[in-house]
Amino acid sequence: MTMPQRTATHAAYARPGVPGPRQMPRPISAASMARPIGPAHPAAMPVGRPAVPAPRAAVTFLTVAEVASMMRVSKMTVYRLVHAGDLAAVRVGRSFRVPERAVQDYLRDAYTDIA
Repeated sequence: MTMPQRTATHAAYARPGVPGPRQMPRPISAASMARPIGPAHPAAMPVGRPAVPAPRAAVTFLTVAEVASMMRVSKMTVYRLVHAGDLAAVRVGRSFRVPERAVQDYLRDAYTDIA
């Protein structure tokens, strides 16, 4: 058997801490929506201007082990290059990630012609 539900329809029956009935919002009129758009608003931008910026090129990150295998050196050598600042890297948590472009640039700049 269930208890009948009481509804608070009058302010005299309202309990403290219990919200009363909600007020209905005002209807939106057409006059309030027809406002002029300012020149700094995105909708007022010229038509020829692109709205979305051009996408960036994707950056491929390599682990220290992958860089070591590419360069055919030990992982410790890669860590030394990173700590010395010769090889750019990003620290992610407790490990390093090296952009593939940084490895290519390092190998290109480190190349010496022996002859």
